[in-house]
Amino acid sequence: MKFDNMLEEVDGFGPFQITLIALLCAPRIVLPCNFLLSNFIAAVPPHRCDVSALDHGGLLGNLTREQRLVVSIPVRADGEPESCEMFAEPQLQLLTNSSNSSGPPTVQCHSGWVYDTTSFSSTLATEWDLVCGRKSLTKTISTIFFAGVMMGAIAFGFLCDKYGRRKTLLASYIMAIVFGFSSAFANSYVLFAVLRFLTGFSLTGISINSIVLSVEWVDISHRSAIAVIGSMAWSIGNMLLAGVAFLVTDWRTLIMVVTAPLGFAVLTWWWIPESARWLLANGKVERAQFYLNKCAKFNKRHNQANSFKLETLSNAEILERQDKNYTYLHLVKTPKMRRLALLTGIVWYGIALTYYGISLNISGFGLNLYLTHFIYAAIEVPTKLMIYYFLNTIGRRKCQAGTLLLTGVCIAVNIFIPKGLWLVRAVVAVVGKGLSEASFTTIFLYTTELYPTVVRQNGLGYTNFMSRMGVAVAPLILLLEDVWTLLPQVIISSVAITSGLVALLLPETLNVKLPETIEDIENPRLVNWKMAPPCGGSMGGYHGTGH
Repeated sequence: MKFDNMLEEVDGFGPFQITLIALLCAPRIVLPCNFLLSNFIAAVPPHRCDVSALDHGGLLGNLTREQRLVVSIPVRADGEPESCEMFAEPQLQLLTNSSNSSGPPTVQCHSGWVYDTTSFSSTLATEWDLVCGRKSLTKTISTIFFAGVMMGAIAFGFLCDKYGRRKTLLASYIMAIVFGFSSAFANSYVLFAVLRFLTGFSLTGISINSIVLSVEWVDISHRSAIAVIGSMAWSIGNMLLAGVAFLVTDWRTLIMVVTAPLGFAVLTWWWIPESARWLLANGKVERAQFYLNKCAKFNKRHNQANSFKLETLSNAEILERQDKNYTYLHLVKTPKMRRLALLTGIVWYGIALTYYGISLNISGFGLNLYLTHFIYAAIEVPTKLMIYYFLNTIGRRKCQAGTLLLTGVCIAVNIFIPKGLWLVRAVVAVVGKGLSEASFTTIFLYTTELYPTVVRQNGLGYTNFMSRMGVAVAPLILLLEDVWTLLPQVIISSVAITSGLVALLLPETLNVKLPETIEDIENPRLVNWKMAPPCGGSMGGYHGTGH
């Protein structure tokens, strides 16, 4: 008897599973609050050179603050003071004639900066003066964080299979709390960067284990529903981040606030069961029996409670172990598997880079940071519901390619819309953001159906690694606006369109029997067409890790 058959006997989607999903909601909501936190803690508020110390005892000491600014700092075309420059010498003539403020020689700020605290009481930029020549360090923090996420995906993927989902989840909780709170007290940029790397590393364990635990405890027909619920938790957390950041304007306090829910998660961990599927696959038959009986009792399947015999479970263990004989190397050993790995890797990389390239660049649309972030998060909810409808009508490949191509088109269109039409730009950007989220939702399901059962987990692990590479590169691409303002948009648009075209090279999986072995990929035979469960319910190896 396979484990999925046992799960159906104890009810694969009853109160036991619903309680498990509820217990894992808090940590899932924390994930976007940390993944997109740099939008707020690394924000650069308006600033100018500090001229308060100039000539206290001389002539300038008798001037008002406004007059001192006029003679000390040049003015931009929009009438605001320059952010990074000041006059080499006070220009007293500007008190009577301010039209020549761009003529006199200027120098870089040498006495620090004064920051506008209207929106933020403090950020990384104001804490360590990460402006002007050092402004790239604010974006670098995001790359460092996502590099930790990428390394965590490799490490926790291994630890999750070796030591179990439950123990690894607790380790992730504790590490994320320790490193998260520690980063709020960092007294230098370098220390903060190291702690953010470790925080990203730790949070990956939560994203991997929470999804895997949920999926491995539900039956086949409800796994797509689990995918939607987990994805919705991300969107809820994303929307909450905008509200929390609006209320908490100090970066240190904000980090502590978004980390605090993990304390509640540690308390709820005691009620979280280990994956019975993993226990069987690792020969822990008695513990698997304990949890299966507990599930049966909780789901009121009294006739099944205490009915699973050790002999039956041992046979299931042998069957489960048969699926454990494949490694990452099997993704590239044969020609068609290599092609599949190459194409899906490119698509995952493009999706992640596009999504975070948009999500981490939320200025320039005439709206404040908080409202833009909230709208970007809120648009994800209807697009997720919409894409699950289209997946069963026009197919996976068209949905994947279409959402990516349309995302790229939206970004490209915004390049040509004048900045004065901020409302139009904002609408196009929001539509593009929604489409990028739809492409993310599609790829989890699509990849699960593309890879054969025997290497499905390995395929999803590899594609997740490729996506983290795209995420780590996204903040660096945004820095290219210093070379040319539109260059980041051109690159992100090109990547989205290219990924969409690559997706067209993948096979359609709607209503097609899922491949079971590598032989099914290398030598495709005539397969029976059948109606698949809603949204490809046969997500046998779904191993999504959030965004």
